[in-house]
Amino acid sequence: MNEDVFWQLVEECRSTTADPEGEQLAAALTARLVNGPTSDVIGFAEQLSWALYRLDRKEYGEGLSGDAFLYTRAAVVAAGREEYENVLRCPDRFVPYASDLVWAEALLYVPDKAYEHITGEEWDRSTHYSYESYSNTAGWAGA
Repeated sequence: MNEDVFWQLVEECRSTTADPEGEQLAAALTARLVNGPTSDVIGFAEQLSWALYRLDRKEYGEGLSGDAFLYTRAAVVAAGREEYENVLRCPDRFVPYASDLVWAEALLYVPDKAYEHITGEEWDRSTHYSYESYSNTAGWAGA
């Protein structure tokens, strides 16, 4: 799954109603992924990890706990590609997510749930980029 397909899937699955915790988005994404091959699940996990990794930078996360920072970055991804790219260009756009504690923790579990549904096994996954907070050492240089 390439970046464009990832973002198209996110856009297609975003709810038209309020989804403050990203639960509806996560459910819709999981439902879509379980109907495809395992390679789509793996590709989704890679793209999600990359998106979260790119937001793992000092200018976004300073002062946030590891979990709060992770779930807030997930909320930016859940907001869609346009908002995500706006936040990357202008770190001040991250402030409302962090100050209002806008979270989308459920998004993080989409690949695991889809994989388990398809294979019947838990996924002991690892992606090329870690989405865990503070793992992007270049983004935290000098912190």
